[in-house]
Amino acid sequence: MNRTSINSINQIIQRSIYSAPTSEPVLNTNFLSKLSFSSSSSSISSLQILTDSQTKSISNPLYSFLPHTQNPNNIVDLICSNLKQHKTHFPIDHKDIQELLPHLGTHEISRVLLRCQSDSSTALIFFNWVKNDLGLNPSTHNYCIIVHILAWSRNYARAMQLLSELIELNRDVSASGDVFQSLVQCTNECNWNPVTFDMLVKAYVKMGMIKEGLRSFRKIVKLGFVPHVVVFNSLLDGLLKSNYTDQCWRIYKDMGRIGVHPNSYTFNILTNAFCKGGDVDKVNEFLEKMEEEGFDPDIVTYNTLIDSYCKKGRLKDAFYLYKIMYRRGVMPNLVSYTALMNGLCKEGKVREAHQILRRMVHRGLTPDILTYNTLICGYCKEGMMQESRLLLPDMVGNGIFPDNFTCWILVEGYMKEGRLLSALNMVVELQRFGVSVCRDIYDYLILALCQENRPCAAKNLLERMSQVGHEPKEEIYNELIYSLSKCDFVEEALLLKAEMVSNDMKPNLVTYKALIGCLCRLSRSVEGESLMREMVEFGVNPDIATCRALINGFCKERNLDKAESLLGSIVEEFQIYDIECFNALLKIYCEAGDVAKLMELQDRLLKVGFAPNSLTFKYMIDGLCKATRSKTVCFAVAFRYEIVALDLLNCYVPQAAQLLVLNDSEHRVPEVIEKLANVWAVKVVYGVVACAMELDNLQQLRSLKDWKGRENGVWRDERNLTMALDLENGYKKHQ
Repeated sequence: MNRTSINSINQIIQRSIYSAPTSEPVLNTNFLSKLSFSSSSSSISSLQILTDSQTKSISNPLYSFLPHTQNPNNIVDLICSNLKQHKTHFPIDHKDIQELLPHLGTHEISRVLLRCQSDSSTALIFFNWVKNDLGLNPSTHNYCIIVHILAWSRNYARAMQLLSELIELNRDVSASGDVFQSLVQCTNECNWNPVTFDMLVKAYVKMGMIKEGLRSFRKIVKLGFVPHVVVFNSLLDGLLKSNYTDQCWRIYKDMGRIGVHPNSYTFNILTNAFCKGGDVDKVNEFLEKMEEEGFDPDIVTYNTLIDSYCKKGRLKDAFYLYKIMYRRGVMPNLVSYTALMNGLCKEGKVREAHQILRRMVHRGLTPDILTYNTLICGYCKEGMMQESRLLLPDMVGNGIFPDNFTCWILVEGYMKEGRLLSALNMVVELQRFGVSVCRDIYDYLILALCQENRPCAAKNLLERMSQVGHEPKEEIYNELIYSLSKCDFVEEALLLKAEMVSNDMKPNLVTYKALIGCLCRLSRSVEGESLMREMVEFGVNPDIATCRALINGFCKERNLDKAESLLGSIVEEFQIYDIECFNALLKIYCEAGDVAKLMELQDRLLKVGFAPNSLTFKYMIDGLCKATRSKTVCFAVAFRYEIVALDLLNCYVPQAAQLLVLNDSEHRVPEVIEKLANVWAVKVVYGVVACAMELDNLQQLRSLKDWKGRENGVWRDERNLTMALDLENGYKKHQ
């Protein structure tokens, strides 16, 4: 930036206020209407944490009676004196100033910095001492003074660093902490260099704060400063990368209005803006204007255009530009050839892209990793895995080792072809070339092997992965243990689980469930129960599937006492009431045909809260049938214990009706029927009425006639009208 006037900054400000530019800025911040340039406002940032009393000058008249080294009014003099004695460092424990440090505020810090502005190194030593040794947060005003001092001394790198630090501190601060405003105010107090304001814009752009950079740029221009072309280029590049292409053209117009001449970097950025905005067709017109300005398109310009044409599938235009380069004496470089290869590969013309590679090498250019990856990716997309693999020795021969992207595209290429074994061999070959295969590729292949039920191969790959220094993730351990357990490789799974725990990883529920299920299938249910206790200690509670596996395992081993005990503890500890576990245990007792134990088990399990289902009743009936060898006794016992189920009626409706009548000494038939669904109640009532009439059982007919079930829907069905009449007639006949 060039200083437009070497007079006071106040003259510049006044001129800018009364003669504002005619064109309105892009971002109207109404900054000047709110800006106060009083030099007495030495502390404006909300960042400072020093109290108000510390920021004000000390003027107590009684201080004059104190010794010189104890007078707070002398703290600035004492610090400056000590700074002259200690050029390279400033001792925090110096006895002359130790007692006065509580009186060091932002105002005193600014005074010391201003006294040291002729010696930027001393000023920087003091500033770092305040910030790092004393642990104070300098105000925005303090930062701006030291930045001006460093810029004036041409220590631009350190000034840029502190300016970036200040911007970061003010990132979330309101407009009252505006860095630009503070920099302007400080120009009345210290030496300053206009390049400071250039650095402010560049710092904002570098930190990704593009809008703030653009806002500061507008303020700088409004004050009459002329930013350097480098600042314009930096801002243009930042706007382009943030997709503010419209703003790029406004900034370009500002360059012409202010009188800043663009350079080749400017035109290259704007060419990129054309391409990014999709206005490739307007590029020729822009290039002509560029040449009128005295700038010939360079290699960057051509590469930008070629890449844009290739991405849009306009290969004909890209190759035309490639030929124009030669005519104008601009030799294509590696970027040019790689862009052309990428365009050809996207069109499926991989062999033509390979020819471009050979032409490039013939002209003395050495391909880089991006060039090879472009061609390998093209071959893989076309399923030409052999051709892509043959490029590896060529790469290594040129001293270029495949990177993670190379490995990924090769492995994924084989996987898309369903060639998992070839992908594994590829990893071995890459290692033979000295290529470090990343952990993600190992994880990907291990999971693929597990999905194909090849856990042993996956475990071998895990061991190879550990040998090269990659630590498996928890997800990989869990998946591999699950796969081993599913294939009944329980010993390997348990060893892997132990390794996982030793590495401070916790198996998840799926892992434990798979292990417990495997142990139970292999008649090792006791070990499965121990594993369940272990998972509870790790904070993982079993689910229904885990409980079923254990109960079924103990039942399979005919360890019924253990199964019943475990079922009770599962209910008590985890409140899991699974009827399938109940039925599994009940089925074993039913097969034994021990009616007494069967009834005792049912009573115990009903008491703890299990609710039987139709399958429960079926097992009970089957058990009773086996025990009594008589369906009559079976139904009698079933009725006494209120074991009436849909499955029972479905199988034995006629017998059920007859046996209910014969064995109903307590006249509870209506009560039992009322518990059934209507469709089954109707069938049973038909049978009961017919049976009672045939047996002249007046008492049963009376109980059915007086049954209030007719109000509950059983008698309302039209199909039951005949049955109701039969019941009335039968009752009257036998009365």
